[in-house]
Amino acid sequence: MALPFTVEQFFGVFRAYNTAIWPAQVAAYSLAAFVVVLMLRRSAVGDRIVAAVLAGFWLWTGIAYHTVYFSRINKAAYAFGALFVIEGLLLLVFGTVRPRGSFRFRVGIWSLIGAALVLYAAVIYPLLGVLFGHLLVEIPWLGVTPCPTTIFTLGVFLSAVGRRLAVLAIPLLWSVVGGNAAVLLQVPQDYGLIAAGILGLLHLLMRARPTARDTI
Repeated sequence: MALPFTVEQFFGVFRAYNTAIWPAQVAAYSLAAFVVVLMLRRSAVGDRIVAAVLAGFWLWTGIAYHTVYFSRINKAAYAFGALFVIEGLLLLVFGTVRPRGSFRFRVGIWSLIGAALVLYAAVIYPLLGVLFGHLLVEIPWLGVTPCPTTIFTLGVFLSAVGRRLAVLAIPLLWSVVGGNAAVLLQVPQDYGLIAAGILGLLHLLMRARPTARDTI
């Protein structure tokens, strides 16, 4: 299926967007680093902050990136933006207002996989962008653009105790939408989004019978 825009237009949006929002990328990375620190500690307040930061990432991306910028070349961006805003609100409700669960790195294979996805979204993803010939201003950055933010979010949830399908449904859906675009546009760093979606779905299926704690 052909996309309604070219590769040049796609990365042109990132150039315009990254230039306009600078230094929001630095703030987003600072918040992402804070999330990692909080996940290394066990704190109910920290759990709420982690959820609030993730919610902020999704709300910002839905409004600033999808609705304001990506919609210039793809009208479907309005629907994408709405989905991202809904995800942000779900994270606020089930992570901060009515928190049930804990975001923390633990000893275990899924937590290690989650940590690897967090590392990929924050460090490896932009490095691959540079390796594949993109300028820094063309790179989708964590916290302010869809694909690395989705990978990061799924990584955090793989390390979480307790989860809701409602909170994971949109990130999993975006792993399909963004992954399909990655193949069509030949953006190899976004193949990690496909892997994150598969891992997230597999983890969810393995926890198909939630306990009383599995409510976020």
